[in-house]
Amino acid sequence: MNQARIRLASVTVAPFVLALAVQLAVLLAVGDRLPDSLATHFDLSGDADRDPMSRTAALIGTVLLFAGIGALWAVSAFGSPLTARGMRWLTAGGWALNGFLGYGLTATLLANLDATDSSAVHFPPWQLGVATAVALAAGGVGLLLTRFVPDPRTEPTGDDGVSRIDLADGELAGWSRRTGSGALLAVGLLTLLAGVFVAVTVSWRYGPFVFVIGLLALVFASARVSVDRHGLTVDMGALSWPRVRVPLDGVDTASSRRINAVADFGGWGYRIRHNRTGFIMRSGEAIVVRRTDGREFAVTVGDSATAAALLNTLVDRRKRS
Repeated sequence: MNQARIRLASVTVAPFVLALAVQLAVLLAVGDRLPDSLATHFDLSGDADRDPMSRTAALIGTVLLFAGIGALWAVSAFGSPLTARGMRWLTAGGWALNGFLGYGLTATLLANLDATDSSAVHFPPWQLGVATAVALAAGGVGLLLTRFVPDPRTEPTGDDGVSRIDLADGELAGWSRRTGSGALLAVGLLTLLAGVFVAVTVSWRYGPFVFVIGLLALVFASARVSVDRHGLTVDMGALSWPRVRVPLDGVDTASSRRINAVADFGGWGYRIRHNRTGFIMRSGEAIVVRRTDGREFAVTVGDSATAAALLNTLVDRRKRS
């Protein structure tokens, strides 16, 4: 990754670190004036309408919130081949989001100062208007900061052509590489933590459900992609399950292509679109197989040009036999 992209991504992640630092500083400064239980949710009139949250739970929730969303923003900034314009709007969105959350959470803490009864805490609705104004101002700051960072260079694209590898008759060859999704890994780990948090602070009945969702995200966060005499095989997770295989007799051609996870497939994981499916771990280069029925199957993985060339060679060999 070039220095310009690192600098731009750093500006994108900075507001999450700043917002978390401000929240921790406020908690430290006014902690002795806060009650043991905090009102954290209010109705449209500004009155507390849910059970209060302990100061410890509020602290853990704040750290998880900013660290979790910040991790997702970092994955998007560092791992996705966004254009310079896309990175600027991603940056502005991050600053705006942190402006809104940072002000809202700080105002909520201040509303609880010296309260003896959490149910009597009032959060004026006009505070949401102020939070929105802060968000707009913070978004403008983020957009302005990107002007002082050079545009990142366009990442090299994969080989869109259909290539081959020279193999002698009877010569065996195979290719294998592991791929993964930083976004799904972050979501999985954060969801596991959220499951523990829910079980401890809300109810042990709901925690396991959230925990299982986190495990499923982790299962689909990595895969082993292989090309050999069996065709193209994708084994998910550490247990190599579930498995998807496109046999050689089901392959028309294979190519290397650059994929944008959101624009092309609508997100990460196993994706189904019209006339195409795929395991989309991240944005970037992918091996794209055109099946004999006209449908496409894509897997984002490094060195996809080599994998596509070998698969085309094995398919040609089978057709000749």
